[in-house]
Amino acid sequence: MLRQALQGRAAGGLGAGIAVRAKLRAFVIYLRSVQGIPLARLSHVLRDLFGLDISEGALVNILDASREPFAMQTSLIKARLLAGTALASDETGMRVGKGNWWLWVFHHADSAVFIAAKHRSKAVVHAFLGDWRPDYWISDRYGGQMGWATREHQVCLAHLIRDVQYAIDSGDAVFAPGLKGLLKRACAIGRRRDALTDGTLKIYEADLNRRLDRLMSLIPADQAGVKLQTIIKRSAVISSSS
Repeated sequence: MLRQALQGRAAGGLGAGIAVRAKLRAFVIYLRSVQGIPLARLSHVLRDLFGLDISEGALVNILDASREPFAMQTSLIKARLLAGTALASDETGMRVGKGNWWLWVFHHADSAVFIAAKHRSKAVVHAFLGDWRPDYWISDRYGGQMGWATREHQVCLAHLIRDVQYAIDSGDAVFAPGLKGLLKRACAIGRRRDALTDGTLKIYEADLNRRLDRLMSLIPADQAGVKLQTIIKRSAVISSSS
């Protein structure tokens, strides 16, 4: 049936074939780009599932034809990101061919741009931002992610919670458990931020900082707790705006 639609012989004629071909192109792009299916295997998948004989060369042409539309949409998403006041970023390792690359993401609440780069350096961030700088930058404490905010750098709470859990698992029972509860409370407040007034947020922020001060006065008995406390001392103040 799919083959007939592609050839315009199914109900709906040529119009149906055009619509199906568009969906097929989208399906090919999804399987190759998102699921990472190699071209030779993708050709076999289309043949085995749908009875379609599509060569690797034809698949390459489909992918090449998508470059310009994707580049256009990427530019629009980037413009949306650079129009805001806050930007979050992270990076992780990835394989490209036989080499080790880095996959960077720049995002806020509803938009994200991913960039594959050979290097894990500030040059990637600089190339993305140009001369523009956000008021607030959210990231982990990696050096390449530091120094981009004009007002404040907010340490990513998800990364902090991961560090806290590691300290707990390593034996710290003095500092890390209380800090985990504090961070979870900050995240819960953040999820409700749009429904809270500025005055309420300031009250929450002051309360979080008082709780943090009490935690920082504790003396961890385990080396993991000592290390975590040192990390927190160097980190940005926890804020309900995160």
